[in-house]
Amino acid sequence: MPAEAHAHFQYGDAGHQSETAMSGMWLFLAQEILFFGALIFAWVYSRYQHPEGFHLATDHANLLIGSINTVLLVSSSFAFTAGLVFIEHGEARRLVQCCFATVALGLGFLVCKGLEWKGDIDEGLVPGAGFSLQGPHAGGAQIFWCIYWIATVLHAVHMVIGIGLVLWIAWRARRGDFDRSWSTPVEVVGLYWSFVDIVWLTLYPLIYLAAR
Repeated sequence: MPAEAHAHFQYGDAGHQSETAMSGMWLFLAQEILFFGALIFAWVYSRYQHPEGFHLATDHANLLIGSINTVLLVSSSFAFTAGLVFIEHGEARRLVQCCFATVALGLGFLVCKGLEWKGDIDEGLVPGAGFSLQGPHAGGAQIFWCIYWIATVLHAVHMVIGIGLVLWIAWRARRGDFDRSWSTPVEVVGLYWSFVDIVWLTLYPLIYLAAR
């Protein structure tokens, strides 16, 4: 099917539609960067103000699970990128397979994160009256864990949305909506998934490595 057949009525041609879709995603990601950027800035500033508390808190972060999740997420981005290459060569079936691989790796990430959260809760690493880390640097440690919970929960929400989008791409690919002449939605979702990956690659050293 030619690319023009996919163009909606409000666009002059398929090229205009594709450019608009990509620009819209870049604009969305720009505001997401501002949002996560402010959170990361708060993290860096707080660590500067409370280095001992952040060091104490980092010692209790689960480096093993964090590292496994990093491998899973990087692998998922590789899988989806491979799917984009396949559809550019007209191989829709391979795109579907890559989407399912991406979803499986993404779900693996969420399962590992859930196990990590459970361990954190069991150890009393939730800021509040029952916070388990005590001593003169407990205040700084609480700030670490407060930002940790906000950042990782928000990232997980973005992961869930991303998994839904990848499943949508798989469904459309199975219907035959994409071919070598038109695959803009695949590219747009790929941008979103890569953003989620980059956010984690930023959070990983801050949470697990910076104060070790």
